[in-house]
Amino acid sequence: MSTNAIENNERDNNSAPLFEFVQSVSKVTAGTILCITMLASSVVAGGLVGLAISFRNLPDVRILLSYTPTETTHIYDINGKPIASIHDEANRDIVPLNQISPDLKRAVLAIEDSNFYTHKGINPSGIGRAFFVNLEKGKTVEGGSTMTMQLVKNLFLSPRRELSRKIAEAVMAIRLEQILKKEQILELYLNQVYWGHNLYGVETASQSYFGKSSANLNLAEGAMMAGLISAPEEYSPFVNYKLAKQRQEIVLDRMKELKWITAQEHTTALKTPIKLGQITSFSKSQVPYVTEAVVDELTKRFGRDAVLKGGMRVQTTIDLKLQRLAETTVKNSHERLSNYGIYRDPEQGQIALVAVDPRTHFVKAMAGGVDYKRSQYNRAIQARRQPGSAFKPFVYYTAFASGNFTPDSTVMDTPVSYRDGDGYYSPQNYGGGGFSGAVTIRRALEISLNVPAIKVGQAVGLNKVIEVCRILGIKSPMEPVISLPLGAVDLTPLEMAGAFATFANNGWHSDTTFIAQVSDSSGNVLLDNTPKPKLVLNSWAAASLNNVLQGVINQGTATAAKLGRPAAGKTGTTSSERDIWFVGYVPQLSVAVWVGSDDYRPLSYGATGGTMVAPVWRDFMSQALEGVPVENFKPASEFERP
Repeated sequence: MSTNAIENNERDNNSAPLFEFVQSVSKVTAGTILCITMLASSVVAGGLVGLAISFRNLPDVRILLSYTPTETTHIYDINGKPIASIHDEANRDIVPLNQISPDLKRAVLAIEDSNFYTHKGINPSGIGRAFFVNLEKGKTVEGGSTMTMQLVKNLFLSPRRELSRKIAEAVMAIRLEQILKKEQILELYLNQVYWGHNLYGVETASQSYFGKSSANLNLAEGAMMAGLISAPEEYSPFVNYKLAKQRQEIVLDRMKELKWITAQEHTTALKTPIKLGQITSFSKSQVPYVTEAVVDELTKRFGRDAVLKGGMRVQTTIDLKLQRLAETTVKNSHERLSNYGIYRDPEQGQIALVAVDPRTHFVKAMAGGVDYKRSQYNRAIQARRQPGSAFKPFVYYTAFASGNFTPDSTVMDTPVSYRDGDGYYSPQNYGGGGFSGAVTIRRALEISLNVPAIKVGQAVGLNKVIEVCRILGIKSPMEPVISLPLGAVDLTPLEMAGAFATFANNGWHSDTTFIAQVSDSSGNVLLDNTPKPKLVLNSWAAASLNNVLQGVINQGTATAAKLGRPAAGKTGTTSSERDIWFVGYVPQLSVAVWVGSDDYRPLSYGATGGTMVAPVWRDFMSQALEGVPVENFKPASEFERP
């Protein structure tokens, strides 16, 4: 079965020089060599005892009493479906020793250190014995270093082949055996060892090579994995399956020789079919816009090292079903709008969509752009764009909460000018249209008149409007400029969806988040974002606004957003048509959609939130709400007026 090439590859690096020496003196009798080896072993053993006293500058192995290897962080959706795995150099999942297949443990011990449970960290006589066994078998079946020595080398020492390093390795191995039990050392070793393809630790390797947990590996799979340790990339079944099978047989031969398996088990294992999995290291996220947002939120709270190395188990707020729907809606809508000629440059045209649950303020879905592969910039949380008239609900809520206005209050839509610096600012209605005279706030908001919004903003005070925005979780910079009620401020779609979600919930607010819960790999909870809503708005004013914004959809600027169920929302179009919006909600879901160009060029003339964006919102909502019971907004009459 074996070839000279395989034999050369399989020699233990530490024993190769002596192995060659044994070959060169093949005429010397085995008895003579044995005597020499035993004498040398005695000298080495005695010398190491002295060295253990003198090597005082070596790393302190006692830190391993509380050592935890770096571990991969796993991210899941709200229902526990995997989204992504992130790690630094080492892709590793830690498992306790009792959750590792006995067949795998025996296979590793057989090929790496069959005397593990009898030696005290080093095995001097084992070095000589290993050479004789290897010579007799014509192949490397046993190495010179113990697993304890390999462990301290991997954790503490450089890989350089120097005598001093080997001595230090032996000294530290002796020390380690004095403070840790064998089971602890074996568990550390199996979780630390490198298995190739950036796979560290037995669990991650098992999941990649065989698509199953290390607890479930059979003898055939365990022997194949054990055979990888000495040269994992070379012996990998993904690289050379035939060579991996040859290594598997070497391990099984050794196990049979040690009488750890029977001849029948040996034969059966060789014939057992091996079904390979797939390499999991540096796998791409299923939802990269979401993953980056989650990692950013985690990093701000725990730090980058903890995220990349801490083995977190992160349950996000994302519903993968809604996430896929959001991505599909954005992609299809972009294609449709491009065909309409809405973008001056289709390559620059973009859409962002964010969906927030008003009851929890959990982000349920987010599309940060049309195609992550083309652009990683997340417009849903990073792009601050002017919301236009979609900002008006903040002004009118403030008016209702003041106690001086109701939806039926009259406002004059007539010409007005305000001193603005060295000049005057004279607001106009959209498109340069005329004035309507006396109108109710309800009607002014339904048809999105600009002048009444400016007048009401002045009446309630723009600083008060900004204060309301801050209460709703909006953190973007704001200035109390006269045109603020018309959206003269840059906000993100996430801020808009989260703020409108508080309206939808009659003033009850939680911090908007992508993360529901974070625990470590042992199940200890590190972060619990169970919603704790607080009533931050006047419920009568919020309910009044909800009632008025339903009119925007039923008979106002957003009739294209009708769902056939109670829904509220507001269109937004900037004066230069650079940004068009629709932000709308039902009691169970608040969704903001933005359309524009990354280069800030205006969209085609006549592009408005009502004509172009409201249909995008409707397409998403009509599918997202399938099977969700129809729910009415609470009327303002249920709450006390301020």
